[in-house]
Amino acid sequence: MNKAHLIFTKHTNSFSVEIKNLEQLSVEQIQQLEHFVDSRNGLFDFNTYSFVIKKKIEFYEFVSLMKHLEIDNYCEEKILITQTKERIDFGKYKGMQYKEVPDSYLIWLKSNYRGKDRSIIDKELKNRSL
Repeated sequence: MNKAHLIFTKHTNSFSVEIKNLEQLSVEQIQQLEHFVDSRNGLFDFNTYSFVIKKKIEFYEFVSLMKHLEIDNYCEEKILITQTKERIDFGKYKGMQYKEVPDSYLIWLKSNYRGKDRSIIDKELKNRSL
């Protein structure tokens, strides 16, 4: 019997799960997943091989829940990248959003800036893989 391959995505007030190998699962496994979704007032979409549940949980909580319910699976987490909307309040690019500044300036900030926006800068660097 195949393990369900689940891709977990956390959203603001819900989570969604894509089942990568739904067509390879047994009827019993699919029924287990359907029961899990139904019992939490979620929506199961067979067209997209996914389900959504309007509850905020973390990835590790989802994995723990799957183990507790004895649903044989392999879980991965998909992390959504959100662009920063914060604006720069200093220097050459004052007033611009961090997502609008050139890569070269972000790299310069990485080495030279230690102010209150440091976490925003680090997040933007990560989003751009710099």
